[in-house]
Amino acid sequence: MSFDTVRTRVAPSPTGIAHVGTLYISLFNYAFAKQNGGQFIVRSEDTDRSRFVEGAEQLVLDAIKWAGIEPDEDVTKGGPYGSYRQSERLEIYQKYAQQLIDNGQAYYCFATPDELREMREKQQAAGLPPKYDGRYRDYPLDQAFKRVKAGEPYVVRMRVPDGETAWNDLIRGEVKINHQQIDDQVIIKSDGYPTYHLAVVVDDHLMKISHVIRGEEWISSTPKHILLYKMFGWDLPEFAHMPLLRNPDKSKLSKRKNDVSIVSYQKKGYLPEALLNFLMLLGWSHPDNKEIISLAEFIEVFSFERMQKTGPVFDIEKLNWMNGKYIREEFSNEELINRLRPFIPADFPEDKITKILPLVKERLVTLADWPELTNFFYLSVEVDQTMLLKKATPELVAQQLNLTIEALKSIENWSLTEIETAIRNLQSKYDWPKSQYFMMLRLAVTGLKATPPLFETIEVLGQNLTLLRLSNSAKIF
Repeated sequence: MSFDTVRTRVAPSPTGIAHVGTLYISLFNYAFAKQNGGQFIVRSEDTDRSRFVEGAEQLVLDAIKWAGIEPDEDVTKGGPYGSYRQSERLEIYQKYAQQLIDNGQAYYCFATPDELREMREKQQAAGLPPKYDGRYRDYPLDQAFKRVKAGEPYVVRMRVPDGETAWNDLIRGEVKINHQQIDDQVIIKSDGYPTYHLAVVVDDHLMKISHVIRGEEWISSTPKHILLYKMFGWDLPEFAHMPLLRNPDKSKLSKRKNDVSIVSYQKKGYLPEALLNFLMLLGWSHPDNKEIISLAEFIEVFSFERMQKTGPVFDIEKLNWMNGKYIREEFSNEELINRLRPFIPADFPEDKITKILPLVKERLVTLADWPELTNFFYLSVEVDQTMLLKKATPELVAQQLNLTIEALKSIENWSLTEIETAIRNLQSKYDWPKSQYFMMLRLAVTGLKATPPLFETIEVLGQNLTLLRLSNSAKIF
């Protein structure tokens, strides 16, 4: 191997979603590159035109960068090995495919879709795994050229030799796959576009990728890629196959069953630092078993030796816990308010934000929880009469409300101390049941059973709004 610099990459397909799995793989590629003073590249694998979605390419880049992963080279900033968009590199792939054909390592295949379907059906009926039967493997090249020149549809397939391919995977150790399990893989499709297998090898070589760090679903394809490297006479990169993210039931995390969009997590109010930290611990563990880790520390201590081979569970409850921990412990109130800005309604009273944040901070799981936890501070509330009367008679509640109004109205210096003293003295004087009285007050001034601490809440609501809501509740009786 003759790589002077560690260079890693991810190559997502622009199919309409910025998948959290892409961020997961990007994180480990980025960390390994930076740990070794190298570069991290993002390419766009847009050769499957049937799945291409306009704008998805930028969506993926924006999502990765939002999370704190900044590529050294990509389709927008370019680099020395561009283009970083496969659809703009078609001549390159055609050139290398032709080289394989000329060397007898690839061949033209004219099998029609109906032929291939019939072939698969016969194999399945015989209990065999469906596999291309090599019917054009030894087709004379001169005759193939004539059919190509005549405009007949074709694909180009690589000629897989007998034997086996083995490599030392940085996560899984030695892996061996017998070539009997491998098809003569299509490398140029009938539309002239390369398949992933040819394009990824050519791009990785030309872009000097030293380490291919990707999901375990590509293990079965790795022999095809290694064979292509050897056919071209190129140095092999090192391979590391990451475990796939799983659901609690061990099924694969997929967009059909799960919310896997990075943008969705962003809109739901997850912090990028918390999401990255959560992903760091999926399949890898800190040498000191730490759970809260910055990206800088992860880059410093990461190693493949601490990667597990089995698929880690994407536990949303663990992510919620971690996001809440970041909210409470990793940011000053000033910084947290800046993060909350996109989630604070435009009509929210600005002068109350800094007062309210300390009251709700402990209850914030995501930034998007802010409106639900704070709307009662300035919007009108509905009070459930049945709840007000819980464990009390209408006469008692009416007395409590009216006397509380008098006590709070008399406060000249509206402060936490004055409010708490007035309410506690009232409760003590009339010996009202504490749990009933305080819950009744909470309901009357907020409309909710669960809120921040009662006295602090009343202080922030202000004297006028508190008295108005108490009066409205008293009118019920």
